[in-house]
Amino acid sequence: MRLVQFCDTKSVRSPRVGVELGNGGDVVDLTACDQSVPADMVGFLRGGASMLEIAKKAVESGQYVLQRETVQLRAPVTNPDKVLCIGNNYKDHCAEQGVPVPTEPVVFSKFSSTIVGPGDDIIYPDVSDALDWEVELVIVIGKEGKNIKESDAMDYVIGYTVGHDVSARDWQLKKNGGQWLLGKTMDSFCPIGPAIVTKDELSDPHKLGLRCRVNGQTMQNSNTDQLVFKTEALVSHLSRFVTLHPGDIILTGTPPGVGVFRKPNPIYLKRGDVVECEIDGIGTITNKVV
Repeated sequence: MRLVQFCDTKSVRSPRVGVELGNGGDVVDLTACDQSVPADMVGFLRGGASMLEIAKKAVESGQYVLQRETVQLRAPVTNPDKVLCIGNNYKDHCAEQGVPVPTEPVVFSKFSSTIVGPGDDIIYPDVSDALDWEVELVIVIGKEGKNIKESDAMDYVIGYTVGHDVSARDWQLKKNGGQWLLGKTMDSFCPIGPAIVTKDELSDPHKLGLRCRVNGQTMQNSNTDQLVFKTEALVSHLSRFVTLHPGDIILTGTPPGVGVFRKPNPIYLKRGDVVECEIDGIGTITNKVV
């Protein structure tokens, strides 16, 4: 299934949870089907198998369908407990930088306030002049877990979405004492979407093409088979340190082609640029820099 959060443009109702009938398709309104369905994705995921069964039956009924032109997608998760991120996790991205492939995951975080939807604007912060792009596969946690074995890790994953780890390279690499946080966690620095594609819909999440385009020009073009640490390893590793909760998201790293390492000179985003991040089998998010 393709789980989404959406607003109905023909009503004043607040965002709620639905199922997208194919990439770019109509949306099944789950709260219209069953009033027990929470209005937000984190609440829905906390409901576990019973909520997924309601979603499945709603889709099979052929009812409660909203035409796509009446729907605006929001970020599929808007209030996660944690936004976890992995650095230097693509072999080809390490080669691009001339750095060794890590022997253990490089972990950092963003605040949940960075999250915006698949078509929302990216706000160019006045404090930076080095804004960069990063397309990423995002793991979405489906149930609570701590000290998870790699062999059990996929039991805790509901699915995947597309992420854009917007980065202010000046604050990430040259300021703030070398800490990445400020360069990664400014407002609107984490567009995600368009949907959470449940793991059963992807034959292999580690063999997906992913790419980033800026104003129509392809800047990143790789495959998740280049990941150093894959889903099972990341979920297990992170759960050694923190309890993972339903709705937590893990941005798994970016492939080569980012602006900061462009030769002979870096290339950075500017106001008016349009960034598309796309992953095969999941979809595309398109965000304008303003």
